[in-house]
Amino acid sequence: MLLVTGTSGALGGAVAARLADRDDVLRGSREPRGPGARLVDFDRPETLPAALDGVDVLLVVSAGYAEDDVVRARHGAVVDAAATAGVRHVVYTSLAGTAERLTIALAHRWTEARLAGAPFDVTILRNGLYAEVPVALAVGFTAQPDGVFAAPWGDGAVSVVHRDDLADVAARVAAEVHDDVRAGRRSGHAGRVYELAGDARLTGSDVAALVGGRYEAAPLGGTWDALAAGVPPYQVAHAASIFATLGAGFLARGDDDADHLAELLGRPPRPVTDVVRGVLGSRPAP
Repeated sequence: MLLVTGTSGALGGAVAARLADRDDVLRGSREPRGPGARLVDFDRPETLPAALDGVDVLLVVSAGYAEDDVVRARHGAVVDAAATAGVRHVVYTSLAGTAERLTIALAHRWTEARLAGAPFDVTILRNGLYAEVPVALAVGFTAQPDGVFAAPWGDGAVSVVHRDDLADVAARVAAEVHDDVRAGRRSGHAGRVYELAGDARLTGSDVAALVGGRYEAAPLGGTWDALAAGVPPYQVAHAASIFATLGAGFLARGDDDADHLAELLGRPPRPVTDVVRGVLGSRPAP
């Protein structure tokens, strides 16, 4: 059987939906509902042995929405449980190399290293930033008159990707791995690290142009206070890391950097313009 974790979330749910016509797929979440659903709670390792019973292939959707030590504990528990249960292949949704300098990269690289030492085959899907993430952070940064996109992006660009493309890739890879394992052969995806940052890049001016407006660079110094209201401190730190890295010009994929998104999709990646327009259209009035 193939178990997909995090299916109550956006990415995990989208992957599970793409695999819904298969009778060998289980859905794991903290609130399992319906046939084929299993209780998977990374914060409660005691739930994992039953969840992994009979599972040959495990798609681990990162549980990174927490402090780093919490994320490491969650992912470490899954790796240990998979090894004990005899899982033969784990596919993990990590973070793209373009985002290597971000604070959120630490837990992902730790998890990759932990998986590398495990007694099963591993495939790493290094997902790029969802297109809505940096834009949504900037929209929440400050209210501006209509047509003005103000953000502490400097002159930098950020590589972004459509979440649906990442779901397509994860579903394809997980299904192919499971078909290989059921056929008694080692998958061609074993040992592979796929960079999935895509070709889309956004600058502040690009975002502003999508709404017929103009970009204004905001000072990075105001980021902490502007983001701090009502969110956990680690989220503020991660957001500031995105702004600082973007503004320094280190968050965009280089022309010579390897990328496997189009290859695994079998088509060009989806454009991200509608996603960005949707985020900008939801910003509060100044």
